[in-house]
Amino acid sequence: MTRILKIGGSILTDKSRPLAARPEEIDRIAAEIATRPEDLVLVHGAGSFGHIPAKRYGLPQNFSPEGLRQTHLSVARLCEMVVESLGRAGVECLPVHPLSTAMLRQGRIESFFLDPIKKMIAEGIMPVLHGDVAMDASMGASIVSGDQLIAYLAGKLQSETVAVGSNVDGVLVSGRPLAEIKRDDLVRFEDDIGTSAGVDVTGGMRGKLLELLELADRGTESVIFHAGKEGNITRALKGERVGTRIVRSK
Repeated sequence: MTRILKIGGSILTDKSRPLAARPEEIDRIAAEIATRPEDLVLVHGAGSFGHIPAKRYGLPQNFSPEGLRQTHLSVARLCEMVVESLGRAGVECLPVHPLSTAMLRQGRIESFFLDPIKKMIAEGIMPVLHGDVAMDASMGASIVSGDQLIAYLAGKLQSETVAVGSNVDGVLVSGRPLAEIKRDDLVRFEDDIGTSAGVDVTGGMRGKLLELLELADRGTESVIFHAGKEGNITRALKGERVGTRIVRSK
C-alpha cells in the first residue's frame, strides 16, 4: 500500500513573485520526508513557477505552444530543486513529469502511464510529480493540478494515506480549522472556503477540497494540514491527527 503526500506550491514558493523559490523551506520539507520515505509518492504544487507563466500566456483557455513550453520548463525547474534537496537528505527519488505521462480530456485526467511509478515504488525510489501542463484530447492542452494528481493517483495506487500540505491549518471556518468535513457540509461552509493567496489558476482551497471530496466519495479519506509548521509533515506521514480530515458522507 502506498502513501501520497502533496506539498502546496505556497509552501515551496512565494506565489506573488515569479520564480521565487524558498530553498530553506524546501530543505526542511525534504528532511521531514526523509524520516519516513518508504512507499511514498510525492506530489508538489507549481506555485509561482507554474501559475504566473500560465496566467501570462492565458493558459489553459488559450492554446499557446510557447506558453506550454515556458510553463513546463518553469515547473520542471522547481521539481529539480525538490528532487535535489531530497537527494541531499538521503531520499532515493526521481522526477515524473505529467506532461510526458498524462493525457487529459476537458481538463481531467483521461489516462496516465503508471508503470514507471509502480516500478519506482517497487525498487524503493520515491516518484516526485508536480502540477504541470499536459496535452488534452478536446482542448489541445490544459493544466493538471497537483490536487487532481493526488486524487487520481490515490485511487489507482490504492493509497492508505493521503496527506495534503498547505499554508493554512486545514479547512478554515471563521478562522479556525474544522476537525473534519464531508460533502454534505459543503453547502453550509461554502462561503467560508476561499481561494488561494497570490496567483492561482487551479482553484485554490476550493479546488483542492473538491478533488479530495471526490476521492472521499470513492472511499479514500485524506487530510489537509499546515505543511509550513515544522514537524507537521512527519506527523501526517505517521497518520497522526493534524489538520482537517476529508471524510465520506454517511
